[in-house]
Amino acid sequence: MIETATLWQLIEERAEATPGALMAVDVKGREIRFGAYREACLRAARGLVGLGVGPGKVVSWMLPTRIESMILVGALARLDAIQNPVLPIYRTREVRFIANQCKPVLLVTPPEWRGFDYPSMAMEIAGEHAEMKTLVVDHELPEADDGVELPPPPARAPAPELPIRWLFYTSGTTADPKGVQHTDASLWAAAKGMSIALDMRVEDRVAFVFPFTHIGGINWLQSGLSYGCSHIIIENFGEPTTMPTLRKEGVTLGSAGTVFHEAYLNAHRRSKGKPLFPHMRAFPGGGAPKPPQLHYDLVAEMGGAGIISGYGMTEAPILTMSRFDDPPQKMAETEGMISLPDVDLRVVRDDGKIARSGEQGEFRCKGPQMFRGYLDSSLDEAAFDENGYFHTGDLGYLDPDGYCVVTGRLKDVIIRKGENIPAKEVEDLLYEHPKIADVAVIGLPDAKSGERCCAVVESKDAGDPIGFEEMQHFLRSKELMLQKIPEQLELIDAIPRNPTGKVLKHELRDRYSS
Repeated sequence: MIETATLWQLIEERAEATPGALMAVDVKGREIRFGAYREACLRAARGLVGLGVGPGKVVSWMLPTRIESMILVGALARLDAIQNPVLPIYRTREVRFIANQCKPVLLVTPPEWRGFDYPSMAMEIAGEHAEMKTLVVDHELPEADDGVELPPPPARAPAPELPIRWLFYTSGTTADPKGVQHTDASLWAAAKGMSIALDMRVEDRVAFVFPFTHIGGINWLQSGLSYGCSHIIIENFGEPTTMPTLRKEGVTLGSAGTVFHEAYLNAHRRSKGKPLFPHMRAFPGGGAPKPPQLHYDLVAEMGGAGIISGYGMTEAPILTMSRFDDPPQKMAETEGMISLPDVDLRVVRDDGKIARSGEQGEFRCKGPQMFRGYLDSSLDEAAFDENGYFHTGDLGYLDPDGYCVVTGRLKDVIIRKGENIPAKEVEDLLYEHPKIADVAVIGLPDAKSGERCCAVVESKDAGDPIGFEEMQHFLRSKELMLQKIPEQLELIDAIPRNPTGKVLKHELRDRYSS
């Protein structure tokens, strides 16, 4: 493992250590090796100098998951710029909000991609800012030769002294996104905890299947550079080339969350008894709840350790994570233990007192992966408690062995006649029903009870959906208390999710509240 303070130092040291080792390969068979990656980053850095990019300058970029996106990140790290990765699913309203707040000197987009005209959006927004330029990147980056002088590389410094170099915006499932400020070191702390939990190895092949612009994308980049393993780059997960490519390239770590793990399992079931991924060691996960049954199904049918899941958020990624030697029940029903010794995770009850083992409350945290506050500093006061712990907004408990169990969100508890109904508890049970492919449990306004519990279900077979009475009978058979059984059932073609796999429950509430 290589461990350094800044991302550029990590790139340099990995290129020196194993220049010829494979860094990444994509579905077209294009490869890049660690030594070539460093040189490509340097050429791109020289090309970006001519666009006004330099130390402390903000660059917003919203590219697909591609090798070129990784090169752009390395080039911006060499220039010591402040990087603002933006999810490609964002549109004009969100990107304008971000640009108005962080004021980038450059906005980088793909050409038209997946039916959307990104350059037109970028030009419209840049036209509102005198100092902002735009750059369209497909499979080439601007480059320049050695004659272009680069600024000094980022200075080495202890982790607490490193400057802010990352602005991530929360996925905005309920409101305007918040700008989250990170350093190279805070991101590395998350990547290190994840890598240790996954027992990362030089021979690992990681399924890089989710948006690179997500904070987890940078964590995986750091892990690969640190351990010298390889990424299998999947730009469009839904394409028919995905599973054959992962199989051909010998995937060992099948990231990155429930929606992907379900897809792997379904593809395996269609493979007529042949192991789909014979080298799979585990299915890393996070970002969205996992149904416990999915873990058991993956182990039984696909082999390996099953789901190695973690708990965290943009403000503090990878606070906890499962490990290979955890008992099966802990792997299925918890998010593991703290990822690093200096992570401080506590559970606080409604009355402000620290919860006992097994007692539910809000998770609050401190740790080396903690962000440096929001770009809009007016949001900071409400984000931290009087002792400096971050309010995660997540409900759960630490069991007697120290394992983290997330039961829902503070805003994801349905209050029916004064009775709290954790949505995740009901969702996990419904997921076990053989007719249900995906499910979201939401609270809807009700004049008599305050809120009523509604199950929104995606069927495995649209021609044979679960019925309302069938659902209620099933939950009673699972000994779920009567007050928690949904009073409404809605069938839907597909549960809406954001690019990281989180269910967009506000869309469902809006849809069914009437």
